[in-house]
Amino acid sequence: MNNALDFTERPTILVVDDTPDNLALMSGLLKDSYKVKVANHGEKALKIAASDSPPDLILLDIMMPDLDGYQVCERLKGDPATRDIPVIFLTAKTEVEDEQHGLALGAVDYITKPISPPIVLARVATHLQLKASADFLRDKAAFLEQEVAKRTRELQAIQDVTILAMASLAETRDNETGNHIRRTQHYVRALAAHLQHHPRFAATLNGTYIDTLFKSAPLHDIGKVGIPDRILLKPGRFTPDEFEIMKTHTTLGRDAIAHAEKQLGMEVDFLACAKEIAFSHQEKWDGSGYPQGLAGEDIPLSARLMALADVYDALISRRVYKPAMPHAQAREIILAGSGSHFDPDMVQAFLALESEFQAIAARYGDSDADLAREARRMDAEVAEQVKL
Repeated sequence: MNNALDFTERPTILVVDDTPDNLALMSGLLKDSYKVKVANHGEKALKIAASDSPPDLILLDIMMPDLDGYQVCERLKGDPATRDIPVIFLTAKTEVEDEQHGLALGAVDYITKPISPPIVLARVATHLQLKASADFLRDKAAFLEQEVAKRTRELQAIQDVTILAMASLAETRDNETGNHIRRTQHYVRALAAHLQHHPRFAATLNGTYIDTLFKSAPLHDIGKVGIPDRILLKPGRFTPDEFEIMKTHTTLGRDAIAHAEKQLGMEVDFLACAKEIAFSHQEKWDGSGYPQGLAGEDIPLSARLMALADVYDALISRRVYKPAMPHAQAREIILAGSGSHFDPDMVQAFLALESEFQAIAARYGDSDADLAREARRMDAEVAEQVKL
């Protein structure tokens, strides 16, 4: 509910007092400038305050039967629907301690009886103005918060679309399916989440970084768009020369993302992570990988996670030129690669997550239709090469 004062209409004042003469006196004083509502006990006052037409300010007596004014004020301030309505105590209690107690409960002012009409009118006007300002600032802050949230969602959507568009471009030329992209995304996130509290990784693997990993993972093979079809789509083993060309996909991927970042004119966190993954996911823990021959923790964390995810998925995935490897066999290969191909702690995380990896593989499994499309594409490419 928007409680900001609308000065095209007169503000509403609720007067709460158990004495009819006092209600009549205050109504007479206020009626020329304000709409006036009255309540002769606390429960009625609370009901009016919580209604669809709440007052803009409450003048509240303290000494009343059943609920006294302090109790009424405490309940008003404890309810999110009424806590922003200013309360002014209007009472015959003149002790300093009484005033201190009232203000401590959240009242904005404390006026003692007998009243001075000009003082009452002045203080009511002042607190209505203050409420109007507070409501404006609160509504403005809420609006800005909504706008920031909206823009953040839009930015995240743009990032997601950009990554998916770039990843789909690579997918159109690779002989692997789009499900490989989804599976490796989820493998990487599962590994990262499991290692989040590991002493070696806790300083880096926070929630934000894991989200960035998940966004960036689909770009690990973006560089394959630059590999000739005769090599990229070759079903058999590469010759040494072909393999050297194939290895350049890591550099091509890093450079393509860097070029996009340069065109944007600024560095972007998720693209920085994507560059690491694209460039270094073929590095091996013992330094025998490529393109730089990095070893151990010199290999970026993101790339080490992707290396394990990528190899596992390649092993268990069926292609037109090879059957899928059973999980148990793939597990043994991953385990054998601990300390040589893979970061040993990541292999331990994989072993702890075997059932989750299998569930991800099943959830995003390749269909017969996927393989049929892959076979037709490869046949078409071979036929085109024969013509040439």
